[in-house]
Amino acid sequence: MKPPTSKPPTIKDYVTSQALPDVGPEANRQALERYLMDDRGFRPDDITVNAPISVEIDGTAYTSRVDLVVRIDQKCLMAIKCAAGSLDSRQREVLAAARLLTAYEIPLAIASDGKDALVWDTHSGDRIGSGLAAIPTRIQAEQLAAEATLAPVDNRRRQREAIIFRAYDLDNVNRVQP
Repeated sequence: MKPPTSKPPTIKDYVTSQALPDVGPEANRQALERYLMDDRGFRPDDITVNAPISVEIDGTAYTSRVDLVVRIDQKCLMAIKCAAGSLDSRQREVLAAARLLTAYEIPLAIASDGKDALVWDTHSGDRIGSGLAAIPTRIQAEQLAAEATLAPVDNRRRQREAIIFRAYDLDNVNRVQP
């Protein structure tokens, strides 16, 4: 006899108001969504939850999701990985996502557990801030959108970043399938 399968509890997403499985780092993401909207001034339509990402590696498509993407004036400015544990360990994954998600490098890559954050410049890979206060406000993001040069990533680098992203993403527990 097969044991009954139980569905995980759900949580109401702060940005979309949709019910999501409350597994993995979902509580961390909800805390960060609240912070982005209530403290940093972003609007629900500025934030994409579970942004789809697809890369091709050796002729095979790999699809996944990026936890949060923040955009202003249709320009993606921040790719965010929400996780529990060491935020430094998420650096390569979120940098790769920020380099792959769009036709251009998303300027900022962020890892957060909802209580802390690390912010990296996507182009250089250098850490440029730590703590939730290092995440730009909406007003600062508007300025970044106006000033940012959104440069494409060359094809050779995209291929390397795709391999890095997939390697890290496959290790994620409770990974949301596209």
